Amino acid sequence: MTIHLVFSTKYRQPFILPQIENDLYGFLSNMCDDLECPSIQIGGYYEHVHVLCFLSRKIAVMKLAEKLKSNSSRWMKTKAVFLKDFEWQLGYAVFSVGQSEITGLKKYIQNQKSHHSEMEFSGRNRNFILQHINEPLRATSEMPPVKLGDKY
Repeated sequence: MTIHLVFSTKYRQPFILPQIENDLYGFLSNMCDDLECPSIQIGGYYEHVHVLCFLSRKIAVMKLAEKLKSNSSRWMKTKAVFLKDFEWQLGYAVFSVGQSEITGLKKYIQNQKSHHSEMEFSGRNRNFILQHINEPLRATSEMPPVKLGDKY
């Protein structure tokens, strides 16, 4: 079964800045692989993520979402000082995807920046983006690698 999972940062805060997005998507992809739910496409925008993946028969959607969100949240907090309070919003959306819809959905996820280019951030969110858009990430993570088993 193929699924499309979508989740957002807490309060829709624009934490997923350009300097972290590819690393975050790679982390999520590796987690999907570790959970036997190979990713097809992962992408998003400043405040949300789309995960298109195959769902293993060995894991419930709820458990997949929980593991992706909890482990990536811990990982994000190690990447920069301005991410120390990073959290995902409670909940998620999930949709089953038919074989004929995969190609179009992949393109949709790949084009999130242009799709949301009309979105205007204002106030604190705009200030956050402007303040941290060019801030470098930490070279090393303080968090040890996640291992399969009880930690998932």
